[in-house]
Amino acid sequence: MSAALQVFWRRGYEGASLAELTEAMGITKPSLYACFGNKESLFRKALDLYERDKLCYVKSALEAPTSRGVAERLLRGSLAIQTNSTDPKGCMGVISSVGGTAHSECIRDEILARRTSSDRALIERLERARVEGDLPDHIEPPALACYLSTVMQGMAVQAGAGVPVDRLEALIDTTLTMWPGR
Repeated sequence: MSAALQVFWRRGYEGASLAELTEAMGITKPSLYACFGNKESLFRKALDLYERDKLCYVKSALEAPTSRGVAERLLRGSLAIQTNSTDPKGCMGVISSVGGTAHSECIRDEILARRTSSDRALIERLERARVEGDLPDHIEPPALACYLSTVMQGMAVQAGAGVPVDRLEALIDTTLTMWPGR
């Protein structure tokens, strides 16, 4: 399954061919269909693996005692994935959701539903921070969550373009310096 994850992550859903997937997994097309049903089902299982193994830092981030701690754990966790030498660069969800065919519409819907769920969890955590007095009353948690996600997506793009790690760490430090909470 990790081989399929790597192919989907590098190529996106649309760009990953059955031939490439079966070769990477060391199986035949009939075996792929017997084990997973179809390419969409295989992709969903790869997304599950991606969320479990690559995005595990998100759960830890949401448990941080302050909103600034949440932001720091999210940013540093994202940077660690973007700059390690073993994984493809970029966000698998973003890479796979930019296809333009009708066939990939269900994949975009799946990715958007997962993103909506994680966005909702972050917004709820930031709302709790505001209620606890950790964020000023004038801060809107949905806008702050969108800002944080945008910074992380921008870091992924920059890391993929070869921006040095120290510059991306400086971006994290700047973001945290400007953070409205403790």
